[in-house]
Amino acid sequence: MEAKKSTKKYWIYFTIWTAILLYMLITPDVRQFFWLALPGVCTHFAKGMDIM
Repeated sequence: MEAKKSTKKYWIYFTIWTAILLYMLITPDVRQFFWLALPGVCTHFAKGMDIM
């Protein structure tokens, strides 16, 4: 049986990356670069859900 590892750190990173993504979507000057935050959001969501 495998010990369950903590994913709290990944949920914190996911929250930070989501805030960055929302800021980039709201601010017109950097809106075209919002896709640069997507890998961080998707990766830390998957790690938070323990999919990866």
